Amino acid sequence: MSNLRIGIILGSTRPGRRGDQVAQWVLDTARSLRNDAEFELVDLLDFPLPHLDEPKPASSGIYENDHTREWSAKIDTFDAFIFVTPEYNHTTSGVLKNAIDFLNREWNDKAAAIVGYGASASGLRAVENVRLVLSEVQVAHVRQNVAFSLVHDFEGFTTLQATQQHVGQLETMLDQLIAWGAALQSVREEKLAVAA
Repeated sequence: MSNLRIGIILGSTRPGRRGDQVAQWVLDTARSLRNDAEFELVDLLDFPLPHLDEPKPASSGIYENDHTREWSAKIDTFDAFIFVTPEYNHTTSGVLKNAIDFLNREWNDKAAAIVGYGASASGLRAVENVRLVLSEVQVAHVRQNVAFSLVHDFEGFTTLQATQQHVGQLETMLDQLIAWGAALQSVREEKLAVAA
């Protein structure tokens, strides 16, 4: 079994976003902590999906638009995900929810972890919202998450100042994610063998 490929999905496209710092920290720290997985940053700015515009439901797997096919091909390359979500109005960003909604089979039987950031609750309400969405597309989300407070973990609300506590949370999260990701990789391989 090859190393897991883990996509770190940056779930904000807002000008002046803080998520780019968070996602880059996750990428750099994960690479320094683990050599048994490959990590790639996936910025939703690079996949400018409109509001869901496919006439058939994602569960059909029939895509009419090039932007959907490109998004599908990218997500298909991963075994697991780390979603980096801001918290807007007690939930995740519309752009992240929309990106998840575009696909179905590409998410199925994969593992995920979630990193949140926000002002009043460190993004934790957004993390819980993403969990609900992932459950519906058959993504197994691990218990551990990482949360950043815009008030306490960003100098002047602008520059991320991650602590050793965050590193410890990420390390635990990666332990869980890689274990579940490997188990689900086997599940997907068994399903392919049965279908062949």
